[in-house]
Amino acid sequence: MLVFWMKIPFFRSRNVMDMHTLVDKILDSYEELGGINGEGINSFPNRENVVCVINELQSLIFPGYRTAEDIDRQNLRYVTGERVNKIVNILTKEIQKALIYEKSTGESKACETTINDSGCWEKAEKTALGLIEALPEIRRLIRLDVTALFEGDPAAKSDEEVIVSYPGLEAITVYRLAHYIHKCGVPVIPRIMSEYIHGKTGIDIHPGAEIGESFFIDHGTGIVIGETSVIGKNVKIYQGVTLGALSVKKKYQDKKRHPTIEDDVTIYANATILGGETVIGKGAVIGGNTWIIKSVPAGTIINQ
Repeated sequence: MLVFWMKIPFFRSRNVMDMHTLVDKILDSYEELGGINGEGINSFPNRENVVCVINELQSLIFPGYRTAEDIDRQNLRYVTGERVNKIVNILTKEIQKALIYEKSTGESKACETTINDSGCWEKAEKTALGLIEALPEIRRLIRLDVTALFEGDPAAKSDEEVIVSYPGLEAITVYRLAHYIHKCGVPVIPRIMSEYIHGKTGIDIHPGAEIGESFFIDHGTGIVIGETSVIGKNVKIYQGVTLGALSVKKKYQDKKRHPTIEDDVTIYANATILGGETVIGKGAVIGGNTWIIKSVPAGTIINQ
């Protein structure tokens, strides 16, 4: 106990015993209320590590745009290899934590071995490597998203401007990465990714949503896309749009709760579309500030 006391920094103007009493009360709250992330096999995924992976993945998708680095043809292979190695190492460890934690709570059979076996590590490593293998296809989708944003926004002057400055693209990029990991059956990590970018951009896309290519988000602040939403190709969504559920009762968590948006639909600002059976038909236009809980036929224009 004496060694522990000696390691705690205190302000000289405070009574040392009072400060230790305050520390004891905080420690007591850890015991009573939980909320401390320990070390070893029962540790929970670390948010800072996941955010580091997000940043490295974004730099891998658009090298030279996200970090202050000089890239040329001579060093591109080295920079890429170094980045891939860092991503795989960190992501494997964090996915392993997520799998072990979920298994230890009895909520999943994501890895069919005992907690002390290597099964969770093997699945984690396979998922991390699989994400790297999928990056060329993910990049292709994101390039189509860049084109959709550039062509759909008269204010955009170049693809490069879209890449470095548009929050909609950043939200879509992280969604596409998180969606891959979500489809692999990894818990927690995809939500950490989506909520991090939600806080940064104001755009909330659940990693479970299915979103087609050439997705356009303009401005973006306040957009909510729920877990079971299905969005087709060439869809445009403006700020404040909600694709939500008619009911948030827990018993519906395994049901389709969110709408389906077919190809070539445009949804203007602050429209709210709710319900798992609601389908917005191909080419429909949904006006701003509308409230929709029933399907809309293809080609329809809703303006109030």
